[in-house]
Amino acid sequence: MSSTKSVVISCAGIGSRLGLGLTKALVKINGESLIAHQLRLFKNVEDLRIVVGFQANEIIEEVLRYRSDVTFIFNHHYFETKTGASFYLGAKHANNFIIEWDGDLLVHPDDVNKILSVEDEFICYSDITSDDAVYVKTDEYGYVTEFSRKEGDFEWTGPACINKKHLFYCTQNVYNMFEPYLPMKGIKIRAYDIDTYDDYLRVSEIVKSWKLW
Repeated sequence: MSSTKSVVISCAGIGSRLGLGLTKALVKINGESLIAHQLRLFKNVEDLRIVVGFQANEIIEEVLRYRSDVTFIFNHHYFETKTGASFYLGAKHANNFIIEWDGDLLVHPDDVNKILSVEDEFICYSDITSDDAVYVKTDEYGYVTEFSRKEGDFEWTGPACINKKHLFYCTQNVYNMFEPYLPMKGIKIRAYDIDTYDDYLRVSEIVKSWKLW
């Protein structure tokens, strides 16, 4: 099923909260860049699109070490826009169903396979692990009914899948693009993003137990 969908990885941001002087895609997780981990997870995805901005040349060079058939899209306004703008730019010429993926996100390989096989639109969420989370509220069927900065049942991590007909330009966060279409199918996954240095240390330990390849 993965070949019928596009995957857009948003790697345009500066990653200033991490404090390592690198965009998050280039941060080493147990000796290998985060984007390299993601590329292996998407080895069977035919239409893979990567949105770049800060340190674009370095990201492109790193990606091309592993794969030559990736489409690169530039977000030249990465400093004043958020992930919603990067996702829109990467998705507007993609296939009808597009999976959004943040460049600072690692998802358990088994859950990646599940995500790629799901039909139609969906929103992923995980157990709450972050100190400054965007929360997700769900109904009794597991459908996502609301995003919140105050409280919720789970944490919004992405990924999410949208039909291109629902795509619109947004300078804010990706979840703001999905809000008009709630409720939507929800999928619980094991996912961890890397916003701070503490996140970086924690995720590096967690993924050691994953059988990645």
